[in-house]
Amino acid sequence: MIEALELSKDYGGLRAVDAVSFKVEPGSVLGFLGPNGAGKSTTMRMLAGTLAPTSGTARLGGLDVRDGGLAVRALVGYLPENNPLYEEMETADYLEWCGAVRGLSGPRLRERVQASVRDCALGDALGRPLGVLSKGTRQRVGLAAAIVHDPPILVLDEPTSGLDPNQAREVRALIGTLKAQKTVLLSTHILSEVEAVCDRAVILARGRIAASGTLAELSLLGGPPRVKVTLAAAALDRACAQKALSALPGVTGVTETAAADGEAAYLLDGPPEVRAEAFRLAGREGWTLLGLERTAPSLEEV
Repeated sequence: MIEALELSKDYGGLRAVDAVSFKVEPGSVLGFLGPNGAGKSTTMRMLAGTLAPTSGTARLGGLDVRDGGLAVRALVGYLPENNPLYEEMETADYLEWCGAVRGLSGPRLRERVQASVRDCALGDALGRPLGVLSKGTRQRVGLAAAIVHDPPILVLDEPTSGLDPNQAREVRALIGTLKAQKTVLLSTHILSEVEAVCDRAVILARGRIAASGTLAELSLLGGPPRVKVTLAAAALDRACAQKALSALPGVTGVTETAAADGEAAYLLDGPPEVRAEAFRLAGREGWTLLGLERTAPSLEEV
């Protein structure tokens, strides 16, 4: 549904996006990750049709964004990072205007405005000028404007920016609901957000793709899963405990890691079966075993 093929963008002598290629399948959410200046927003603007690429191709629903005209723009709802609003307009008037610009009118326009207001929890803001709304509410107005024409594709650049935790959770829940009918490209710096709503992720660095795949595939880039053993620290000889854990069959390394007060935690490099061996060892040694789990590198570590 969304496809970038060798997509590049130059600003004078600076190549901001360099031969980026990826696909977002229908009914899925792709997380677009990377540090500031990596080229995420530039790529999303090219995909949304608001910025022409220097080279390469961007397709939405099989249509080239440079040649598709209004037909391709009707397919996408775009929320830019810096959400532009006409601050003197009231919320209801603004959403009606956005729908009318998208070709909606009559009962269909009223129906879609009501749906976007409901989905984005904007009932209390309808009669208020956009300029007096909080940043979080303004962000939800921008999201409502992006979905008012019910597009099959959403390109969302930092959609939860400025939202409080409750509002951010509601927006994530909305995105999770929408992905059943829509294809979503989501840029964010909140990695827990990616883990909550995304099926796959692309990591961009210096304008190029550094990694891509499912979240499980990306986690492997941080190393194989390990086994975490948490013991009560009272009367525990930490050095002896680490030595004993290192001697377990299949263990290739043991690292003591941060733990809560009164606890000692160790990360074991080895196969999943190490858990059973660690359990039996704790019983033999008389240790108080507080936790035993497999852990994988977090997306933040990757």
